[in-house]
Amino acid sequence: MKKQQVKYLKNLIEAPSATGCEQSVACVVRERMGLFADEVTTDTMGSVHGRLHGNDTANGAAPTLMLAAHMDEIGLMVRYISDDGFLYVSAVGGVDAAILPSLRVDVHASNADEPLRGIVARKPIHLISADERKNVTPLDQLVVDLGLPGKKVNQLVAIGDTITFAAGFERLGKKLAVSRAFDDKCGVWVITRVLELLADDGCAGDVVAAATVQEEIGTRGAITSTYAVAPDVAVAFDVTHATDYPGIDKTKHGDLKCGGGPVIARGPNVNPEVFARLVAAAEAEGIPYQLEAEPSVTGTDARSIQVSRAGIPCGLVSVALRYMHTPTEVINLDDLEAAAHLLARFARDLNGDACFVPGMREDCPATEGGEGADERKAGV
Repeated sequence: MKKQQVKYLKNLIEAPSATGCEQSVACVVRERMGLFADEVTTDTMGSVHGRLHGNDTANGAAPTLMLAAHMDEIGLMVRYISDDGFLYVSAVGGVDAAILPSLRVDVHASNADEPLRGIVARKPIHLISADERKNVTPLDQLVVDLGLPGKKVNQLVAIGDTITFAAGFERLGKKLAVSRAFDDKCGVWVITRVLELLADDGCAGDVVAAATVQEEIGTRGAITSTYAVAPDVAVAFDVTHATDYPGIDKTKHGDLKCGGGPVIARGPNVNPEVFARLVAAAEAEGIPYQLEAEPSVTGTDARSIQVSRAGIPCGLVSVALRYMHTPTEVINLDDLEAAAHLLARFARDLNGDACFVPGMREDCPATEGGEGADERKAGV
């Protein structure tokens, strides 16, 4: 990965974007997408769409592809401020209370120009009873200490202010990196990189990179983005659980490795024709890939994209990530570049003959014209 691309990834990671407060990272995304996309827009939810115009869109001949990745991250929210300045908090997204004590955090205070550094405080071991030590301290019994007088804290911080982990991007070993919020800002990096790879030669149909919001509380940005873009086909990009470290049962969770290549999902949330094309694209490019079984809806934007409008044929590609939803998520940077090349090849291979109706590749109603084709294109 080139230095400029690493810098973009670091900027994505370190721009705070707790769910519902993605404005800072959206600015980073818009600036980067603007280098390659023909159009960059932001919707009223806050999702950013970078559109690259296709070379063969006359009469809608070539399908429009949407690549979706969410730019929000888990965090905390201030729900009560004591008179002496301690913050009581609630989780934004899937936060594990067990990892919080002793963490440093950034409080994005309404009345401060810069984030306020705080710590998640808990009684020291000397003052905790033997029975208490056996249990995880509930989130509602933890406080954030800003080290400031109570009056000052109450002047700066407001109810509803968000808090993010104070952990940024670092290289780990030769090819790995560690940070908070690789879930799923590494995906935003990938879809932006696809625009870069396609910018010179393009492809037949339009490609829309959608950096979505509010995935961590129900894939909400994906719902509105899909309705607005009305793609003919989509691929969601996210992270999935690596199982290449101690304590993970591969018989339950599969065999997925950091550095093993992009992970292509298979299951009812994934259109079988999209899956087949993703595999074919990886093999055509000589990109190592891994397969993941997803027997139900996935915890990704794909769950909403698939059932939007009249149904959108959707695929899911991920990178294997260790220690999800912690400040120390770990990925292999080579997997990101490989995933971008996989999706770029998938986009280039799309043309007007593409059919995504399961079992109808050779006799697809959507390619025959007439009322059915018009309705599908319109998404009604």
